[in-house]
Amino acid sequence: MKKLLGLNILIGITITLLCFNTEKQNITDFQLKNIDGKMVSTKDYPEAKGFILIFTCNHCPFAKLYPERMNALNTKYKSLGVPLLAISSTDTLTYEGDSYLKMVEKAKNENFNFPYLYDNEQLVAKMFAAEKTPHAFVIWKTNGKWTIKYNGAIDDNGMDPEKVLNQYVSGAVDELLAGKEVTIKETKSIGCQIYFRKK
Repeated sequence: MKKLLGLNILIGITITLLCFNTEKQNITDFQLKNIDGKMVSTKDYPEAKGFILIFTCNHCPFAKLYPERMNALNTKYKSLGVPLLAISSTDTLTYEGDSYLKMVEKAKNENFNFPYLYDNEQLVAKMFAAEKTPHAFVIWKTNGKWTIKYNGAIDDNGMDPEKVLNQYVSGAVDELLAGKEVTIKETKSIGCQIYFRKK
């Protein structure tokens, strides 16, 4: 009985560790078209310690709540070596409002101070297993490789910025800059589903 109990505890601990191991090692540098027509790559930031990557789009009501907060994140962390890159991976055949030209228009109207990248082939979204808009990731350079240190929601209150209690992305970046482990590694992203085209 004791052996069986011990085995069950060990299995439980193993499953728990697997569930919370968000630090994927298969993230590679990528290059996408920005709203200014130029190609932007993670390699364009050789001094970057990490990146805040946010998968977003034009049409999603929940994603529309965050551009101002995304501007604030980029303003705060870009100078500290952690720039923000926004990525639209939406199927534009389904949502015409997420076309590249509409992205250019939105970025201009809302004064984006960060790159807004067009993932037309949806390859980057698939690499990160992004699910919603917005879906945030914090990646960090570890031993020369990009590692996901956080993924999920930007914060815990999309509707009312004044009532945010947990700034998940900001908290993760602050801990990493301080040389600490990220306390909250994963949360549930809330927003519109990213639909992947069938080939």
